[in-house]
Amino acid sequence: MNFCVKCGRDCEESLDGMCIDCWLDGRKLTELPHHVDLRVCTNCGEFQFGDRWVKKELTDAVQDAAVDNLSVIRDAKVTGVATEYECQDPYVYVVKVHSECDVMGYVTEDVASTIVRIKNNVCKRCSRQLGSYYEAILQIRTGAKGGLTADQREKSLAFTEEYVARAAATNKSLFITKMEIVTGGVDVYLSSISLGKNLAKEFSEVYCAETKESPKLVGQTTDGQDMYRLTYLVRLPEYHTGDVVIFENRYCKLTRVSGNGGRILDLMNFRERSVRKSDMPDIKLYEKEDDLKEATVVNVMGNEIQVLHPDNYSTVDLRTPEGYECDDTVKTVVIDDVLYLVP
Repeated sequence: MNFCVKCGRDCEESLDGMCIDCWLDGRKLTELPHHVDLRVCTNCGEFQFGDRWVKKELTDAVQDAAVDNLSVIRDAKVTGVATEYECQDPYVYVVKVHSECDVMGYVTEDVASTIVRIKNNVCKRCSRQLGSYYEAILQIRTGAKGGLTADQREKSLAFTEEYVARAAATNKSLFITKMEIVTGGVDVYLSSISLGKNLAKEFSEVYCAETKESPKLVGQTTDGQDMYRLTYLVRLPEYHTGDVVIFENRYCKLTRVSGNGGRILDLMNFRERSVRKSDMPDIKLYEKEDDLKEATVVNVMGNEIQVLHPDNYSTVDLRTPEGYECDDTVKTVVIDDVLYLVP
């Protein structure tokens, strides 16, 4: 059994010879600096905490900044905090931090306050983006004459933007610096060489696109290392899903394109088969899906339908696949002056 040197009471445990009550009497357990500077990016609105920039509501960021700067004396442990704030002006907040502290199993409370000052800044990512920083160029082209169509360009850019958005969700240093429409296609400037490489690979896997890369020396780092920018050429095939194509002298509908190859539906017998990726370059475009002609259905008879020829409105009988259900119109294609159904 100990006794308190200040009040003389017996106590089981003591700190500096005093009982817990005497030791706590008039003692500050927590402390905050006079002021805390909270940096906010004027471009994206994110706040800096340590070496990270994070998205938060202003009032949450202000209170978190105060809590992050809270210090506690050696013999106490903070077990919980609550905060309150007062806005003095849009750039100055007074924050009080109410702390629950444990001292030798004894729970008590303490209060500290600070002034949080909002300081405008620009994060590294926005600084690079605003400064047109890039490490790679993705050149999207096509093997077709006339370059990318408006629809191809729109789909390619949407595909690129969606991919970068997913990547940026876990790595904020990844972004698109700019996009430029150029003769024959589009150029996308990217913040990272790895982002350009992965995007080119994704185009290859999803669209069976041909890809090439070429480096360009642009300077040296401060430690003498060579700095390169890489250009990734992505050449999209002429064909797309839904087009009528020629493969091994057969006229087919292209039903799927993937990283492993594709699938085609033979328009003569409606048999579907796979095409290996290595054989995809042998596919030749015959008729784009947008150019297929619609024919009006006038009669349905088992595995045949009767339609009006889209060119001369004569009645034509067309075979249909097993279980095929047609609408009032169907898509057709003319091959060697003969009309075929494109299901």
